[in-house]
Amino acid sequence: MVVPRREVLVQLDDGLVEQLDELAKRSKVSRSELLRRGALIVLEADLLAQADERLIEGYSKYPPDPLLLEASRRLAAETAPEW
Repeated sequence: MVVPRREVLVQLDDGLVEQLDELAKRSKVSRSELLRRGALIVLEADLLAQADERLIEGYSKYPPDPLLLEASRRLAAETAPEW
């Protein structure tokens, strides 16, 4: 399946372009592919940040039961690996 693509103009300084080109060469991908991957990482990080915000909001509205928290702490201490 061919995914349609749109060309997007992005302005970067020369130093950044050089660094990207070096990384693209080492990674054996094109600069465009490297930038696509970077864009996906940025979008994924945003999704994770949004999930964190919703989690914090949820715990703010409905704080966990203190007894449940203490039981969880004890269980974690008992089952934690010894490094």
